[in-house]
Amino acid sequence: MGLVAGKIAIVTGAGANIGEACAKMLAAQGASVVIADINVAGAHRVADEITAAGGRALAHGVDLGDEGSIAALIAATIAHFGKLDVLHNNAANTGAGQMNRDGALTAMEQDVWDAAFAINTRGTMLMTKHAVPHLIVAGGGSIINTSSGVSLLGDVLNPAYSASKAAVNALTRNTATQFGRQNVRCNAVLPGLVLSPVARAQMTEAQLAMIQRHVLLPRESVANDIAGAVTWLASDLAGFVTGQIISVDGGICHHQPHYADMMDMFAAAQA
Repeated sequence: MGLVAGKIAIVTGAGANIGEACAKMLAAQGASVVIADINVAGAHRVADEITAAGGRALAHGVDLGDEGSIAALIAATIAHFGKLDVLHNNAANTGAGQMNRDGALTAMEQDVWDAAFAINTRGTMLMTKHAVPHLIVAGGGSIINTSSGVSLLGDVLNPAYSASKAAVNALTRNTATQFGRQNVRCNAVLPGLVLSPVARAQMTEAQLAMIQRHVLLPRESVANDIAGAVTWLASDLAGFVTGQIISVDGGICHHQPHYADMMDMFAAAQA
């Protein structure tokens, strides 16, 4: 028996990258998974791969900017599987066209700011709004929101994204507080840099090395690191965990800012 055997889960943004890894791990641990993505072709690919591996999956398109699309996703899940136990709000507006325009605040365009909040924050809220009644009917359940390490710390780029993810942290705690007595848990995972093929292709080796100098663990992060945390939070092993904002970043957000330089000094002294 898997950690989430018999549970029904929706994963948004599951057509690639972190969402794909989370959906596949939930399926491997016994859950039936709805693969929800605006990229319908990607959703079908992931669902087909889960089914071919012996799991249960349903592909469904969703536009998190459209409440009607979200309601249709939840309705399709209930119609197909009969209940809902787990909601993983993973999707975000991270396309190159959005992120490349999300730069200096002095040059911030209103539509860029609004686009970040429309998907990353409002979309997460609307998914929660439509899912929670079904989680309550099922006797309770788990909501896992994907936030980001930049929701906690300032950065030189992407202030709209960072602010929208900080709002997700607040939404997580409010959700946990409002529905805890109905046995609905809500937590957030905060990835650092996860080297999906897309992320790796967009960065130089020098940029990767610069970031990796600040990671406490001796390797780069991969999508399955996030999937492991999500699967645990979805399972009954985390049945008394709610309202938590959990970094899954190799410790990059939890040390003194001079850490990397100090480690280089120690290494040079021992050479």
